Amino acid sequence: MNTDLYKSLLERYHNWVIASADTVVEESKEREKLCERVRSYTSDNLLSLTEEGLYDLMANLWAMRLWGNKQYYVNEVIKNNGMELLRHQLHNLLYGQADIVKRWDDFRNKVKGIGPAIMSELLCKLYPTQYVLWNSKAYNGFIALSIPKVPKSNVGIDGKRYAYLSEVGRELIAKAQEWGYKEINDLMALDYFIWQEMQDIAPTAITVDKSDTVEISKKEEKFTHNDIRDMIKEIGNLLGFNADVEKKVADGAVVDAVWEVLIGNMGRVIYVFEVQTAGSIDSLILNLMKAKTNNKAVQGIVAVSDEKQLEKIKKEAASLPIKNDIRYWNYKEVIDVYNSLSSAFESINRLGLVPDGIK
Repeated sequence: MNTDLYKSLLERYHNWVIASADTVVEESKEREKLCERVRSYTSDNLLSLTEEGLYDLMANLWAMRLWGNKQYYVNEVIKNNGMELLRHQLHNLLYGQADIVKRWDDFRNKVKGIGPAIMSELLCKLYPTQYVLWNSKAYNGFIALSIPKVPKSNVGIDGKRYAYLSEVGRELIAKAQEWGYKEINDLMALDYFIWQEMQDIAPTAITVDKSDTVEISKKEEKFTHNDIRDMIKEIGNLLGFNADVEKKVADGAVVDAVWEVLIGNMGRVIYVFEVQTAGSIDSLILNLMKAKTNNKAVQGIVAVSDEKQLEKIKKEAASLPIKNDIRYWNYKEVIDVYNSLSSAFESINRLGLVPDGIK
């Protein structure tokens, strides 16, 4: 860890807290109010959770700020999972008796459309001394501090990784307390510090030795696939498309994500995305080929993966009729686009121009 940087930022933050006492008090009260809203969902409340209650629980989360129409997003979560599953999994995540590794992985395996940002925000607000709030801002902060074994992106983390990141967060609190910065007293306060001080810092290069190598588990490969798939859907929604995941677009072709739109006299136009983090490249290409060949509405087919895998896909597709039709999207760029759009829509949504009932 870059201890010198951490100390210097804590000192700067400490001075800002003193100079901005009124702002800090006001924002602290607001954050506590939002935490109390989550804490009001007791074990019994979650077991009898209604659709209206789910909306109330999710709508005020920071992870939901990019959605002008939060009701639409919550309705999609309900449609894709069902309330019975959501009740059980939310209860298990927040109040289950198993360790956080198992509870986290169970939730990620079974619930569609709710990722690490929402999961960790709920956990952090309910248990601010135990669990870190993990999103793109926390990721930037940990990378800037050269924390070892941080994953390559803020998506795809499994329970073991989340438990480790939470442990690091607790260690950062302990260090701040040891050095006399008493305002960093829990993981919500750490999040406030990271949000305030660490978003404009160019991340320092992490010195990777053998002990610091980040090994991606099979679970994380699967979760990364699902997170990228969901991001592509949400990018499409934010751009005004009707977007969906795991959609059948032609005989034998169920694809990871689609964007669909009606364009004047052209009628229905579909863009298809297949995400590759592990498994068969042949399966990905076959799905794209069937989608393009068997559905005339499909106007664009996109393979999404990392740089190395995309090169393999290009080579495999080089002799096929669709070789000139496939577009290639690095999943790191998907994350960048998603984060940039999220930031833009958060800013726009603060204007309050879109009523919650309008899609």
